[in-house]
Amino acid sequence: MHADLAKAWELLQADDPQGAVRELRRVVDGLTAGEVAPVTGTLARSVGIDDLAEAAAALASRPADAGALYAYGYACIEHGLSEFAVPALREALVAGSAPVKRKLFGRGGGAQVNPRQVLLELAVALEDGERHAEAVAVLQEHRAITGDWPDGYLLAHNALMDGRVELAREVFEALAAPDGDTWQPAADRIRRSLARAAAVPPAGPQDLRGWHYTLTGGLLATLSPHGYDQGMTGRWAYLGDSWENCRRGLERLRTVLAAAGRRPSSVALLPDRGSEALGLAAAALLGLPAAPYRPGGGVADALVVAYDLNECDQELVGALYERAPGEVLYEHATCWTDPPAVSADVCGLLVQHVVAPWESNLRVGEDGRVEQGPTEDGPAAELAERIRTASAEPDEGDGQTPADPDEALAAFAARAAATWATGSRDRVRSAGPVRSSRFA
Repeated sequence: MHADLAKAWELLQADDPQGAVRELRRVVDGLTAGEVAPVTGTLARSVGIDDLAEAAAALASRPADAGALYAYGYACIEHGLSEFAVPALREALVAGSAPVKRKLFGRGGGAQVNPRQVLLELAVALEDGERHAEAVAVLQEHRAITGDWPDGYLLAHNALMDGRVELAREVFEALAAPDGDTWQPAADRIRRSLARAAAVPPAGPQDLRGWHYTLTGGLLATLSPHGYDQGMTGRWAYLGDSWENCRRGLERLRTVLAAAGRRPSSVALLPDRGSEALGLAAAALLGLPAAPYRPGGGVADALVVAYDLNECDQELVGALYERAPGEVLYEHATCWTDPPAVSADVCGLLVQHVVAPWESNLRVGEDGRVEQGPTEDGPAAELAERIRTASAEPDEGDGQTPADPDEALAAFAARAAATWATGSRDRVRSAGPVRSSRFA
């Protein structure tokens, strides 16, 4: 057994499969797939993933076999273990691309694959891990065996996610039109992203608002004023939210709407208590009527307000993918490590984990000790009033975050207006080229 795997074995023996996965993710890139396969197989059997256990056993018995490597890598991706797949698929690509092995090679149960299939799965595994530069490099290295769809799309998409707009544009413009409807939505996503990048080019590799707009189509209202130079670059990891943050977000939403020339006719209320409260506060501050959100039959030019789309009814969230005429979707707290099913048109802030101000939160008590605060059990209307009457002054933060005055946000929204809030609301799973620290 390789020394780097000892801790993972210990965690498995202690009945801690999640801990074993975390440990394997830490070391897997420095090992061969054959070395990791026995641990993966034991892990898979312990949680009842039979196909992965079988693929791992086959690889353990034939660690240099290209078909076994591919089958194992494919099974890892299918079960959310893309990091485990990368070494196996790299090895399979080398084995399957050797001159004497350019013919099709077997995959576990007898299905046939070829080097191009291995390459595409490797690119997908790297993309899943947000290793976009590596995906670009391997796709470019093997351009001789690639086609347009999905190969060229994967190259253009990962180039965008790596911040290489010109490469993405060059690759995309050289692609033939997709045949049929399968890849048309993907083509449309790339086309809209490139149009946004042309309209409002990101100002540099750390321009979080610029890259967020290019990749998601959403306007980011506020930047975190804490830890900017310590790895957060404008995002939050953990946030104990406040009434003031909620009010500040709505005021920045008002700034965006005015700068982009949008005048909502009403506020559409989502049914969860947090979203309803924020929606009622928005209606009061903007002087608009409010009514429950009705998928497919709403009022034109409605402003749909959510506190956290991941906490909303997911059937309703899915209905927001296709935009109603003039509709604008605002989400106060957008999870950037597990993005919601649709990208909001305006995001109040980007956070990994948020505790709403009406939920029990940590606070400093009168004796100076940190304690768990109470929950707010009142109806949505009472929470809305707390938001409406809160201060809208920005958090002063640690003094290290670049200034982000209302005028800068308004100027950005005005430049983006022509390409903003158009087309479908696509989910974007990657943080893109602007990296931020996160919880493991």
